[in-house]
Amino acid sequence: MFNDLQLQESVKRAISNMGFEEMTPIQKQAIPIALDGRDLIGQAQTGTGKTAAFGIPMVEKCTTGLQNIQGVVLAPTRELAVQVAEELNRIGQFKGIRTLPVYGGQDINRQIRALKKKPHFIVGTPGRLMDHMRRKTIRLDQVETVILDEADEMLNMGFIEDVETILKDVPTERQTMLFSATMPGPIQRLANRFMNNPEMVSVKNKEMTVPNTEQIYVEVPERQKFDALCRLMDIQSPDLAIVFGRTKRRVDELAEALIKRGYAAEGIHGDLTQAKRDSVLRKFKQGIVEIMVATDVAARGLDITGVTHVYNFDIPQDAESYVHRIGRTGRVGKTGLAVTFVTPREIHHLRIIEQVTKRAIIRKPVPSMKDAFKGQQQLTVEKLLRTAQEEDTRQYNGLAEDMLGETDSVTLLSAALKLLTKEPDMTPIQLTEESPVSRKKNMYSKGGPKNQTRKGTGYKGYNRPNKPKGDNRGNRNSARRNKKDYSQW
Repeated sequence: MFNDLQLQESVKRAISNMGFEEMTPIQKQAIPIALDGRDLIGQAQTGTGKTAAFGIPMVEKCTTGLQNIQGVVLAPTRELAVQVAEELNRIGQFKGIRTLPVYGGQDINRQIRALKKKPHFIVGTPGRLMDHMRRKTIRLDQVETVILDEADEMLNMGFIEDVETILKDVPTERQTMLFSATMPGPIQRLANRFMNNPEMVSVKNKEMTVPNTEQIYVEVPERQKFDALCRLMDIQSPDLAIVFGRTKRRVDELAEALIKRGYAAEGIHGDLTQAKRDSVLRKFKQGIVEIMVATDVAARGLDITGVTHVYNFDIPQDAESYVHRIGRTGRVGKTGLAVTFVTPREIHHLRIIEQVTKRAIIRKPVPSMKDAFKGQQQLTVEKLLRTAQEEDTRQYNGLAEDMLGETDSVTLLSAALKLLTKEPDMTPIQLTEESPVSRKKNMYSKGGPKNQTRKGTGYKGYNRPNKPKGDNRGNRNSARRNKKDYSQW
């Protein structure tokens, strides 16, 4: 329990206000070590509560009266930097802690103006932080705590040399905490070089993937994948779903196609402006957009609660990407469903992912049009019954009695069901075909991919991800189901 920790009342109040009660395993292990001021390496998957694990000790130890930067968090993506900053501000809301995110894509002059307000913490991407260091708009000479968040992602994206440059500029008398889902050699060497006898805590499962996420695959030819996706979504009615595409072009085309079929969808990738990306994320978090189509890079580091379904429209290039993708759902004790579409030529690639993740992915048949229609009918029935049980419908009683005087009840109810049920939409869709993943380009051993090497990282298996684009949104009948049953298809 958080109440058992020796924390200031302002911090306890903020934790309670955020709805935190029980500590997650990584929080239970990491927070006491961090509060004690020791260096720490935390190995845990995304969505396990890492931010609070380092954020609570940072806020607790911060001296609000000082006018210098006391803590720095390095994050691989803009989105993660913003989300970590938001959480630190929430944890420190009653203590008066100010946290500023700095990242590329945002007007640097705006950031410089914000820096003049003397934030206590900086959360930044390595490139933009180094830019401020060169301009001397950020000085790290009095930093007491450094956090490396999702260190393996910073390695994959080629930021490790930047991270080393930043760490050299921070006082050696500091507390350093590193969090990473995996621990490749370069991350271990980074820890050995820049950390002081770090304590190692791990909540890594025997399986690489999230146990609360049901994992299935559908074998389907490339040209039939989109219709299969629509049928599955009509059956499952996801509250919030992420659809992953391999390329920016694929994301754009998928988002447009889903909108044409009547789904509330938008795409996100690196070619979008930061303002547009922020807009897509905001609408997705608010439920205005129910389906976000994304490239791997766009979704890295996103901490969005409530994602019920992940659809891998294109199978990931490697097992690590697969783990990151499906880690968007099944978080913090909630269940999720991950569906991967596999063409016949990609089955061997799926088997390699199963070997690396040590988890069987269950095959399911492609649902038929009839299955999809039945799914939508069931949603309508449940919506009607829920409205009858939970809503005040008395003002419609007179109208209903008048109608029943002219039409029998079965015909009238059948008409209502027909009117409310979303029938399968077969609007013609044209998607550019993507080549299947190549066996030669993606050979894996137990330790992961062994192919390309990015100069300077020393890490084999680096595949420079495509930078994340897409737009628009559609509307559809967004009936919810309390209990979802996928066994019938």
